[in-house]
Amino acid sequence: MELYQLKGFVAVAESGHLTRAADKLHVSQPALSAQVKAVEDELGVTLFERTPSGMALSSAGRKLLPHAQAVLAAAQALRNAAHAIEGELAGQVKVGTVADPNFVRLPQFLARAVERHPLLEIMLQHEVSGEAFDKVRDDALDASFYYGDRTHPHVASLHLTDFAYRIVAPIKWRDRVDGKAFHDIALLPWIMTPGISTHRALTRRLFDENGVEPATRIEADHEAVISSLVVAGLGVSLMREDQAEAHVKAGDVCLWDGTRLVTSLQFLYAREREEEPVIAALAGIVRDVWPAAAAR
Repeated sequence: MELYQLKGFVAVAESGHLTRAADKLHVSQPALSAQVKAVEDELGVTLFERTPSGMALSSAGRKLLPHAQAVLAAAQALRNAAHAIEGELAGQVKVGTVADPNFVRLPQFLARAVERHPLLEIMLQHEVSGEAFDKVRDDALDASFYYGDRTHPHVASLHLTDFAYRIVAPIKWRDRVDGKAFHDIALLPWIMTPGISTHRALTRRLFDENGVEPATRIEADHEAVISSLVVAGLGVSLMREDQAEAHVKAGDVCLWDGTRLVTSLQFLYAREREEEPVIAALAGIVRDVWPAAAAR
């Protein structure tokens, strides 16, 4: 029995669905099905029962799953020990970043990483916040900065800071914003982010709480683009509070004072990988750059 086959069994067991597990492992569904069949043949038991909603563990599968997870954890511990013996960290690591690099202190993070681990190649990928979370969960990213408060058993995080979003409008719309109720603000044209983003989730919650629907004019996937569109007079949107205050001071936008939406900045990585030398090194660098960082 190969470790990758055992990993396939565990992935299907944890997701309860063959297609989702195949996507997570980046293999085809037939290939994953064959891996599970190989484990069943080797062990001489049936591990799953097919249901209308996916794959459910059999009685034997439920009993064997903890043993399979322990084997994979032991194999990972062996790899970690080998990496530690090698000494210098090397290779590639994929790190997601979101929105404003200065806000997440990305330059300081990279400077320390290059200084401490010159043989480690960091591949940055800009992500929409919700996609960053999903990619860490599914091992498509080794780690990522993230805006929001989602949780998952397989995702560990360092909480870096809390921050707020404010509703902003073009400066020429001041008379349409000042002193107005949210229902009036909701009727204005809105600039929105994609559905998977934390920015969109915050906006959606605000509209749901008020029982109204946004009049969406434009959708954009980057906060810098959204800011420029608001300044250009194309619509209302959420803007990070520090940016909103700077634009107000510059006379580019006006604030609606009816709400302040608080969320958090986090650094994510797979919980099962937190002892890996590379992940531990990245988390250590983040703690240096963000001294108040706290594990969740």
